[in-house]
Amino acid sequence: MMLSARIDDTGSSFVLPEHICQRFTLSEIQSATHNFDEASVIGRGGFGNVYKCSSKIGSIREVAVKRLHSLSNQGAQEFEAEIKLLSKLRHANLVSLIGYCNEGNEMVLVYDFMPNGTLEDHLRKADSVLSWLQRLKICIGAGRGLDYLHTGTSTQHGVIHRDVKTSNILLDANFAAKVSDFGLAKVGPIDQIRTHVSTCVKGTFGYMDPCYFYTGKLTRKSDVYAFGVVLFEVLSGRQAVDSTLDEEQWSLAAWAQDQIKEGNLSKIIDSRLMGQISKKCLKEFANIAGHCLHSHPKQRPTMAEVVIKLESILSQERERTNFAVDEGRFIYKLRSFFTGKVDVMSDGVVESIYLMPDNTVGSESDFRALRIQLAKNQRLKHFTYAELVSATSDFKHKEHSHTLNEPIYKVWVDETTYAPTECGVGLEIYVRKKKIDAAKPELDFEEFNHPNLIKLLGYCWHWQEFYCFYELIHGASLDKYLFGDPGTMSLSWVARLKIAVGAAQGLAFLHLRKLAAYTQFKTNCILVDTDFNARLSDYEVENLFATPEWHFYQEYRIDGIRRCEPEDGPGVKSEIYAFGVVLLEILTGMKADDVQRPLTTQNLVKWATPLLVNEVKLRTIMDPQLQRNGYTPKGAFKLAKLVSKCLQKKLDDRPSMEEIVQALCRCYEEEIKLVCAPT
Repeated sequence: MMLSARIDDTGSSFVLPEHICQRFTLSEIQSATHNFDEASVIGRGGFGNVYKCSSKIGSIREVAVKRLHSLSNQGAQEFEAEIKLLSKLRHANLVSLIGYCNEGNEMVLVYDFMPNGTLEDHLRKADSVLSWLQRLKICIGAGRGLDYLHTGTSTQHGVIHRDVKTSNILLDANFAAKVSDFGLAKVGPIDQIRTHVSTCVKGTFGYMDPCYFYTGKLTRKSDVYAFGVVLFEVLSGRQAVDSTLDEEQWSLAAWAQDQIKEGNLSKIIDSRLMGQISKKCLKEFANIAGHCLHSHPKQRPTMAEVVIKLESILSQERERTNFAVDEGRFIYKLRSFFTGKVDVMSDGVVESIYLMPDNTVGSESDFRALRIQLAKNQRLKHFTYAELVSATSDFKHKEHSHTLNEPIYKVWVDETTYAPTECGVGLEIYVRKKKIDAAKPELDFEEFNHPNLIKLLGYCWHWQEFYCFYELIHGASLDKYLFGDPGTMSLSWVARLKIAVGAAQGLAFLHLRKLAAYTQFKTNCILVDTDFNARLSDYEVENLFATPEWHFYQEYRIDGIRRCEPEDGPGVKSEIYAFGVVLLEILTGMKADDVQRPLTTQNLVKWATPLLVNEVKLRTIMDPQLQRNGYTPKGAFKLAKLVSKCLQKKLDDRPSMEEIVQALCRCYEEEIKLVCAPT
């Protein structure tokens, strides 16, 4: 939900948002925690204790209860702030507030339980099983959560966390990062580059922005500084402040920057990560972490820029390990995930390495981490055909999907076991049926859990029929916003850019497998929520795991029509062409093909492409809604040039999705700055 107004955390009145989050009685809390039994404590801090509740609290199982101690440094004011914020913020990388209790002298917060604890826990353990790739994914997830706080809550307000640290990054059953603890958070204008919030200095030493500490001027770049410290913790495995070391090494931020200046980058690396990081990616990672710690806040990157850079590093590392497999460096390939080990010669040294589920090379710690992780919680459930028949009541709950233009089966299942439940109870999902005249796809446990994707929950293979189980999200698709009846829905220029960024990020994630994710990518594949966050739906899972030979012969379509574009060939570059068509529709508010338009303008791409490279002519095809409501011609022209690149005739001339994401993020950030600029 959007923040409708600034939250004034200096006021004394506290209107509890009972319509958004649940209010529990003290007796319910005491019953769930066995009267705050010490045996249930899973965390301690200045605020008090955190308890794990395995028994039900209300109708909910497995939650974490944070009880504020009467002598806590965080008092009623922080308690208020956390409830007010978390009841309004919803993101895959923020911890979810379920409810609270404010009764007598007790102040209690109830959250989703995170079974893998905190990032700090794993970095401090000598036998930590977090591999380099897992650490990168955790950093990306936490970065996305912070970026959402800074710019994604609405177009007028942003949230500064003010206490970013590894102990406030929680890990769920899949080791996905969730930013937590909003007791010190402040709400203010999004454009924190030009403005600041004057406030009493609060936070944690070692992570605190020196500029904020000395001036009391808080900006979102203060969070960026703290995140830079987190990045160095992830790389080194060391604490932000460690007084057991020599005095010049107490501060990790200062020590790490000194090592970089002296050319001793290798000394920073956690010994548990040796052999897992390429020199190029190590340099880039250290560079972005050091950039976050810049002494001048204005010179620090935004969280969006940090996330993009980290995603690039992750992509490079995956590509590097995939290359090792492709070049045949294995003596033999490991077919079963849970068996065997392969010896590889690397610069004359024999190393024991493993073939991971995504066909990348992994270290022994990678292998061990994934075994533990999958044993705890299998990410993709493999449904048996009998379970499928049971869940769909023998395929009786059949509906027609307008976005897919094919039948689907809507069912309700238990959120934990996915066992069939009564209608309206548990998790609502939908099942797609595909007939595939090819060999069975070798699906692994690679997580389809990205903030901009509808979540894939499981699959079933029955002869040549392939069934996918997806989370069902209720929201309008982009085509309803763009092409709905006049006056029913409208999108501002900033909202359109935000949707485009989200869709691009989702598609870039799918493209990590170097295969197209759709046979028909178009606007109705993009779901849009009330905050204009985009979620991609209906991606073809079997495409992502198909062999190149099988994939080559799949027909590629846009808007239901086979596109015989120049040098036509299905795959990632054709999907980028399709994404360019979607961007063109966003820009113009017109459908790609519309027989209601005059004959020479029915094919939007053919008609509009020559006009994209001329700023004056571009205005003739801009969506009239934007022209009435206001947009920036310079910004529109930048987007038009990006569209033109996506629609290039030669496949090699088209940008990658990563380049598209970067360009769209720049456009979006520039528009946000203009919206928030003082008049």
